[in-house]
Amino acid sequence: MKEIATSNRTREIIRKHGFTFKKSLGQNFLIDGNVLDQIIAAAGLDETRGALEVGPGIGSLTERLAKSAGKVTAVEIDRRLIPILKDVLAPYEHVSIVQSDILKTDLHALWQEHFTGLAGVSVVANLPYYVTTPIIMKLLEDKLPIENIVVMVQKEVALRMSAKPGGKDYGSLSIAVQYYCEPELVCIVPGKAFIPEPNVDSAVIRLKRRPEPAVSVPDEEKFFRVVQTSFAQRRKTLANNLSALSGKERKAELGDLLREIGVQPERRAETLSLEEFAAVCEALTRSGMLA
Repeated sequence: MKEIATSNRTREIIRKHGFTFKKSLGQNFLIDGNVLDQIIAAAGLDETRGALEVGPGIGSLTERLAKSAGKVTAVEIDRRLIPILKDVLAPYEHVSIVQSDILKTDLHALWQEHFTGLAGVSVVANLPYYVTTPIIMKLLEDKLPIENIVVMVQKEVALRMSAKPGGKDYGSLSIAVQYYCEPELVCIVPGKAFIPEPNVDSAVIRLKRRPEPAVSVPDEEKFFRVVQTSFAQRRKTLANNLSALSGKERKAELGDLLREIGVQPERRAETLSLEEFAAVCEALTRSGMLA
């Protein structure tokens, strides 16, 4: 049987099952085998490892994962796709299809049920653009034993995840991802690689999970609150944004505090490294400005 990830085979499956695309679910099916090769290579899978796929669609990536991993579990929100997936993936007994919204799924329970005893597990997915960030953050914040997250996302989002301090793409998403992972851009993917074609370019990015966070912070919730507040209005200085936490009456004290740790209050958030944000969080907590 010809691979699913071709234009003809994809159209054949769609016709056979009378499937219609739902724009609200961001459904775009990958039909480029070369891109799949790069995704699979980046995931570093073998027969001792598992793969969690989010949004398998009609199974083009799932099929490749099944040939590379010892266990594959695919979580699909669209009930209409479940019989299609069970049909096209019938030859692969080690593939499980779960009908669920990944954002509402107990991933720790899923891990225990599907991936116990494996040498490692990676998340590999072509993510719907409209929920990319919430899914990525859930995977990271749930502190799952993930080796790699290899995902297709909108190009601009991939650039934000991998951005370094000082550029327009660097922001709170960059810091959140890089706190937990080492990002690596794998490839850029044009719209013609999908059915239907999206109006934007995509990118595959690999997020290698760090054994420990990039910086040590006493309280992660406070750390990310400082980061979010610092970027609240990008054109404002760090001191102006952070005064929302300290209170305007303590703005002068805030400026002195920042200078003490070697951070000029006139700087903008986009110029600070993760280490500098950690130092700011620690200083604000110590001073009582961050409750």
